[in-house]
Amino acid sequence: MGGLTPVVVLAILFLIAALKVLREYERGVIFRLGRVIKAKGPGLIILIPLIDRIVKVSLRTVAMDVAPQDVITRDNVSVKVNAVIYFRVMEPIKAVVQVEDYLYATSQLAQTTLRSVCGQVELDELLSERDKINNQLQEILDTHTDAWGIKVSTVEVKHIDLPAEMQRAMAAQAEAERERRAKIINAEGEFQAAERLAQAAEIIAKHPQALQLRYLQTLREVAAENNSTTLFPLPIDMIRPFLKDLAGKAENE
Repeated sequence: MGGLTPVVVLAILFLIAALKVLREYERGVIFRLGRVIKAKGPGLIILIPLIDRIVKVSLRTVAMDVAPQDVITRDNVSVKVNAVIYFRVMEPIKAVVQVEDYLYATSQLAQTTLRSVCGQVELDELLSERDKINNQLQEILDTHTDAWGIKVSTVEVKHIDLPAEMQRAMAAQAEAERERRAKIINAEGEFQAAERLAQAAEIIAKHPQALQLRYLQTLREVAAENNSTTLFPLPIDMIRPFLKDLAGKAENE
């Protein structure tokens, strides 16, 4: 019933040092006497104490914010641009051996690439063609990080911070554009209305009875309103015979 013997204690310590459990999304890069053996996991792995060393690497997708970068566009406008990149480790051995800290290295590479790409385009293109810029950033980063065993899947430009004077200028430009479009729409409406009136005049000239029908329709519309006074316009053709009779009587007298 005494305490644990030294042999049992050593055996427990050996098992603790030798047995490691890796999660489904983890891989362990094994170094034996300083030399890479292989990447193991997930599950239970066995190490040789004092000889083997393990470096854990996560295979999950990492979402990393790129700090706002001061950028001067090709048309000499100073803006601040930030982005987010999504990447994951595809080859754990390369991620551990080829670069000291792949997270820091990827972040620095993303910042310099963001400044370089955005500085090669004009402001209008930067604002209107984000998909094109995102694809260009993704291709450049993916090419450079391939040697580190990293796959960059997506890059998204999040926000473009414009100077205050540039925001005012763009707002004035947008307002002028809206006024221009409104004037064009009004002019188009007036032109179409004039065309329809001209066509209606031609039809009435060819068919005078159409004017009488239009007159009756107008009377019905006026009668439907709650007006205290109603004006009845009479076509000159209806009173012309009476005018002739009056003129004849005046000549006879």
